[in-house]
Amino acid sequence: MLGAKGGRSIALSSPFLTEPVEMESNFFFTNAVGVLETTLPPLQLLAVMHAVEAEFGRDRAKGKDRTVDLDLLFYDELVLETDELVLPHPRIAARRFVLAPLAEIAPDLIHPLLRRTTAAMLRELDDAGGVTPMEWQRK
Repeated sequence: MLGAKGGRSIALSSPFLTEPVEMESNFFFTNAVGVLETTLPPLQLLAVMHAVEAEFGRDRAKGKDRTVDLDLLFYDELVLETDELVLPHPRIAARRFVLAPLAEIAPDLIHPLLRRTTAAMLRELDDAGGVTPMEWQRK
């Protein structure tokens, strides 16, 4: 859906089953990372992402379980800090549930501020992080 509304989908990682992080929940989450080719500027792309979340019934209240949560992690090598968007995403290097799928499709992607690859950032994490690779269910 995001590829259809925001550009062209280039790659999609495997799904990863993840324990809740930084919130209380009775549910595990499915995390994945995609690469999108787009002509939209970052803030406009973010607006499209929020619209897709809304179509899936996303309640943006902090700490609530959500049906879908789309984050803009990188936009080429752009470094940006606004009230609405910080690029690259500020917590990438500490989140195994982001780095595991990202390293699957872009292991050599270099973080423009940290100057480390995705694969290197993943290796540097201390804990296992409760992240389990899965496969997409095809219908």
